Amino acid sequence: MPVPVEHEAKVLDIAPDAIATLILNKGGRQVSETKLMRRYVYDITPGDQSKWIRLRETGSETTLCVKEIRSDAIDGTHEVEVTVDDFAGTNELLGLLGFTPKSYQENRRTSFLLDGARLEIDEWPLIPPYLEIEADAPDDVVRTASLLGFGEDQLTSENTIKVYARYGIELAAINNLRF
Repeated sequence: MPVPVEHEAKVLDIAPDAIATLILNKGGRQVSETKLMRRYVYDITPGDQSKWIRLRETGSETTLCVKEIRSDAIDGTHEVEVTVDDFAGTNELLGLLGFTPKSYQENRRTSFLLDGARLEIDEWPLIPPYLEIEADAPDDVVRTASLLGFGEDQLTSENTIKVYARYGIELAAINNLRF
C-alpha cells in the first residue's frame, strides 16, 4: 500500500475574516464553522522531529496518524491516518504500548472548499493565523493560491514546528499549548 502524500502549503500571517470573505467571493464554500481542535503528539524515536504520531480530535471526528516530513516541498509530508472513536481511550491505548505524549496542543480551524482544494484557516496560540491550502497535486495548490491572489513565493510548506520557529518559538519545548 503506497504511503499517502499531502500536497499542501501555507500562507502565513493572514487576516482570517478577510481571507474567509475572499474565499467565498471566489466561489468557495465554508464546510465547517470554526472549531477547537485538540491533539496529543508522541515521539516515535525520541529526538527525531521528522516522524511522529498524532492523535487529534476535531469536534466531529478523532483520528490517529503517523506523519513523516521528508522535505519542505509541497509534497514533502507523508502520512497514514485512521479514524478512531475515542480520544481518551486511544491515548490510554498508546500509553499501554509505551507512548507518552510529548505535548498537548490546541488550535482553531475553519474549513472551506474552493475549486477542488481544501482550505483551512488555522489559528494557533502565540503566532499569527495562517491559511493552509491542500489539493491533489502540487500544481493545484499553486493554482488555488494564485486564484486567491498569492504568488508561489508567498507559500511555505514548512511544518508547524518550523512555522513557530519563524516567530522565535521552539514548539518542541512547549508541552501544553492552549488558548
